[in-house]
Amino acid sequence: MEKQNNLKEQNKKKTQTHTASRQDRTTEIFRDAPVPKAVISNIVPSIISMMMVLVYNLADTFFIGQTKDAYMVAAVSIATPAFLLFMAVGMLFGIGGTSLISRMLGEGNSQKAKHTSSFCFWTGLTIGVAAMIFIWLFADPVCRAIGASDDTLAYASQYLNIVAAGIPFLIIGNSFSNIIRAEGNAQIAMMGMIIGNLANIVLDPIMILWLHWNVAGAAIATVIGNVVAALFYLRHLLSKKTLLSIHPKDYMAKNGIAAGVLAIGIPASLNSILMSTSNIITNNIMSDYGDMTVAGLGVAMKVNMIVVMLLIGLGSGIQPLLGYCFGAGNKKRYTAVLKFSLCLAFSLSLIMTAICYFGAKPLVYAFLDNPDASGYGIAFARIYIYSGPVIGLLFVFINAIQSTGAAIPSLILSISRQGLLYIPILLLFRGLFHSAPMLAAAQPVADYLSTLLAFILFLFTYNRFFKKNRSND
Repeated sequence: MEKQNNLKEQNKKKTQTHTASRQDRTTEIFRDAPVPKAVISNIVPSIISMMMVLVYNLADTFFIGQTKDAYMVAAVSIATPAFLLFMAVGMLFGIGGTSLISRMLGEGNSQKAKHTSSFCFWTGLTIGVAAMIFIWLFADPVCRAIGASDDTLAYASQYLNIVAAGIPFLIIGNSFSNIIRAEGNAQIAMMGMIIGNLANIVLDPIMILWLHWNVAGAAIATVIGNVVAALFYLRHLLSKKTLLSIHPKDYMAKNGIAAGVLAIGIPASLNSILMSTSNIITNNIMSDYGDMTVAGLGVAMKVNMIVVMLLIGLGSGIQPLLGYCFGAGNKKRYTAVLKFSLCLAFSLSLIMTAICYFGAKPLVYAFLDNPDASGYGIAFARIYIYSGPVIGLLFVFINAIQSTGAAIPSLILSISRQGLLYIPILLLFRGLFHSAPMLAAAQPVADYLSTLLAFILFLFTYNRFFKKNRSND
């Protein structure tokens, strides 16, 4: 009995030593490193992860485009918004969990951080299984609702039915590619995204072109990529190299955990849900101009994603750092991180805008060779990129607000960009103009207004949450 007690005590000490070591590493990065080093070390893995997501999204469209069937390209573009809805669930737990966990670690409450990560895992997994079953039962009606025509329905339904098998893994992967960054493990978060997306990219040409599985091949490659990423994160979360937990015994929804995750997670996911909804509405409106217009629009959105995903990576990369500073009450460091990030975001925005505007033609031709579809694609891509100069500032402000746990400002901003602002502007433009390119101009108009709104909401949040001078400078 005494030997067993000694063994238990030794294991307990090892666990405490390991936890202290992980906390020291988090402190070193988030609290003590120079601001440029702290920001760069967090955003580089996040940007790489987002760029891998971009390549993964482009790969399906690119290799489907090599079939020379514009209807297949249109079908994948149509099915993408439905897929984004399930990515939004991953974002709900990923962004919400990251915000709460980073603040808990800043306060030194590692046990609540474990409860939060377990809550995010098991709740997300349950929703993923339910969503998978729903798509299998209602794939055709869903595709009709999101804009599939008689020519594209079969392809879109086939793609969505297969992709549904990967929804639980997609939610886990999207959740923990964010949550793992909250403990200062940005490299692990990045590697999971890279490995999963590389699997998809390698399998795409094999399954689409070599095996001639076309749309089904793209879907199968997507599922395998999501499974690989989720398994990589599970391996880390079950190891002794993490402060987090997915053990069922650590599952807890009370004591402010569910509320804390949902308060920030729902606004964050609403942005993705509304983005998906707005894409569905846009697809339906653009379908009045024909399937080639929808195909061109889908490719233009992919080109625009080059800028958007890079800057989302920058914004989401700084959120754990800002959250830690906020949780620790370090106003001076919080402000320094924010200023450096805004300057960096604006510089990258200008560079990427120029690249995508002047490179629109070759980028679109990489996906489409149909003259009608590619003509629309080039025009749409150049219109969308007008948002480029401010889009980086928008994502930095969004993540700065989320890092404080300010639920109401986060909610207002999340339902505005692709909802309260974009959809009314799109419908207004539809009434005023009768050309597809002018309808596309609704997006940059909404983005500029959203950036102004984000700045105003951030000033309100910053002054309110730091008004008691919580700084430790």
